[in-house]
Amino acid sequence: MTERFKTHEYDVLIIGAGGAGLRAAIEASSTGASVGVVCKSLLGKAHTVMAEGGMAASMGNVDDRDNWKVHFADTMRGGQYLNNCEMAEIHAREAGERVLELEAWGALFDRTKEGKILQRNFGGHKYPRLAHVGDRTGLEMIRTLQDHGIHQGIDFHMEVTVTNLLKDGDRVVAAFGYEREKGRFMLYKAKAIVIATGGIGRAFKVTSNSWEYTGDGHALAYDAGADLIDMEFVQFHPTGMVWPPSVRGILVTEGVRGEGGILTNSEGKRFMFEDVPPLYVSSTADNEEEGWKYVTGDKEANRPPELLTRDHVARKIVKEVKAGRGSPHGGAFLNIAWIKEHIKDSETHIKKKLPSMYHQFMELAEVDITKDPMEVGPTTHYVMGGIRVNAESQMSTVKGLFACGECAAGLHGANRLGGNSLSDLLVFGKRAGEFASKFASECEYGNIGTNEVNALVTESLLPVDRTEGENPYKIQEDLQETMQDLAGISRCDEELKTAIVRIGEYAVRSTTAYAPGNREYNPGWHTALDLHNLLVVSEALCYSAMQRTESRGGHFRSDFPEKTEEGSTYNTVVRRKNDGSMEVERVPVIPQSDEMRAIIEEYK
Repeated sequence: MTERFKTHEYDVLIIGAGGAGLRAAIEASSTGASVGVVCKSLLGKAHTVMAEGGMAASMGNVDDRDNWKVHFADTMRGGQYLNNCEMAEIHAREAGERVLELEAWGALFDRTKEGKILQRNFGGHKYPRLAHVGDRTGLEMIRTLQDHGIHQGIDFHMEVTVTNLLKDGDRVVAAFGYEREKGRFMLYKAKAIVIATGGIGRAFKVTSNSWEYTGDGHALAYDAGADLIDMEFVQFHPTGMVWPPSVRGILVTEGVRGEGGILTNSEGKRFMFEDVPPLYVSSTADNEEEGWKYVTGDKEANRPPELLTRDHVARKIVKEVKAGRGSPHGGAFLNIAWIKEHIKDSETHIKKKLPSMYHQFMELAEVDITKDPMEVGPTTHYVMGGIRVNAESQMSTVKGLFACGECAAGLHGANRLGGNSLSDLLVFGKRAGEFASKFASECEYGNIGTNEVNALVTESLLPVDRTEGENPYKIQEDLQETMQDLAGISRCDEELKTAIVRIGEYAVRSTTAYAPGNREYNPGWHTALDLHNLLVVSEALCYSAMQRTESRGGHFRSDFPEKTEEGSTYNTVVRRKNDGSMEVERVPVIPQSDEMRAIIEEYK
């Protein structure tokens, strides 16, 4: 049978070109491996740039009491102790080294008066820990990694969507996909494959994620037989834009709150002081200077409640809205302009510290944040769950398949601390590239039949070849509405069961998805092919959320609003059965070593 596709061969193939994928590619290439990188969009258009506040690393540049042990304990506490403790330890130990490495490659960080890398406060971190570049840290990371990576002999394949992984026995040996512009099909043979495709935000109606985030990596790994873990834990960032409608969900960095921004309701009340955990006691300062220090987080154990973990802040905003005290467009007010009471030339200060946020609100909402409050509300932002990986090597439960970044799970547990995402990309991106290259050096290319690949070509063209059928955009819209309403910030058993039934109905409808025209420049075809991934991650999320009959971290059950002792003992694993159905089981949390338990207890 004639081949209907073009073939490329690499020792290591990276799927995804964000911070994790680029760091993995750089590391694999440095070992002498041939490396190919496939990205769904253009190089540089990665969600890494949305991580604006900074990268968490215990360098102690602002407060010398900080160290990796404190960072480890903060990460475990933020993750409600469901984290893979080995990953949390590796991350805390290596994050500082990865930041300095990035600086050596050309990254320009904000500086202290002494010339050290400046670090700022962020939610859930005991000390100022986020190395940053104003509020454009993720952009600087991508710029630096790209500038460094393009000189390493790496091949980049832009605007290519991977739809299938192929196996030879129990090992992944190739990826199949197509060029989005012309619709030409591609086969990428590889000795090792690294998935770094990001998250699942487009399964929800309101999200900070762009169109690429359709759970591709999660579904690719699941279909290949890999375990997914902790899929019930989705982070709803408390501050996304809520107005105008065209920009609803776009992220408003936590850096606004880290620089002193406060949250108020329609009555002007700073509502975050209610139901505050003991660590976050209210200020008793008698003078403006001390009060300002408290609000900006300079007082240990007296950080502002706006810097509580993201799940807590998001639920508090929703509570105000439901009580009728929300902003005009269904959110809350975030005010950084008030610091003019304490800082001379506050307008210049805000523009210097938060340049992207200033321009974002001026251009998109016609709001001057140096003078007026912003309207914000929760937006689907990040998934803590993902592909189950080995802590040291980042290999999944399938041979030859590695994962890093947001699509890999374990580090963050039930809830991610702000800033840990960027250092996660560097620490585990490096490790994924290193161990994928090592694996590739010990094996040969697998065997793949031409007929098998041609069958995938035929299957991929079904939406174009049909003469009638369902509109794929409508199916996606219906799924997003269902997930937003029934599996969002607040969940219950009845609604999750309803969501699963509907997802099954959408899956049936997706088999008749129709994208008229040819495959060149056909976005309807792309959407039709994305539906499978969205359905897989949505079903996995709902089944996992049903399995966890408690509330913890990014998972809140209105019918089980409290944490349980049992809930701290297991992670939820999803895998594909031989008959194609989905099974869910509880697996014991990886036990902490005596040393790790002692550290957690010491810094509790």
